[in-house]
Amino acid sequence: MFLARVTGSVVATQKVASMTGHKLLTVEPLRVDPQSRDKLVGTGRTFVCLDTVGAGQDETVLIVQGSSARLVPELEKLPTDATIIGIVDSVQVENKTIFKQG
Repeated sequence: MFLARVTGSVVATQKVASMTGHKLLTVEPLRVDPQSRDKLVGTGRTFVCLDTVGAGQDETVLIVQGSSARLVPELEKLPTDATIIGIVDSVQVENKTIFKQG
């Protein structure tokens, strides 16, 4: 699992039938700032993820990849390798809150 920030959406009018009706979002993975360890910073990478929770622009989300991305019962037959499974409320590192939604 990893944390990411939603950066945009993907529209694909031509795709396999099983993907019809599923929202695709672009995300940038986040990591704890290695210098200060008091905030989350972007990695500069971009992933396309299947959204299962109704995430929106700029939200911090929890992502699973690989076979775990298909363990959600509704997705087990979909061709996905990255799935948003949660919207993050807060993150604590070393007993300090480094991220809080809103």
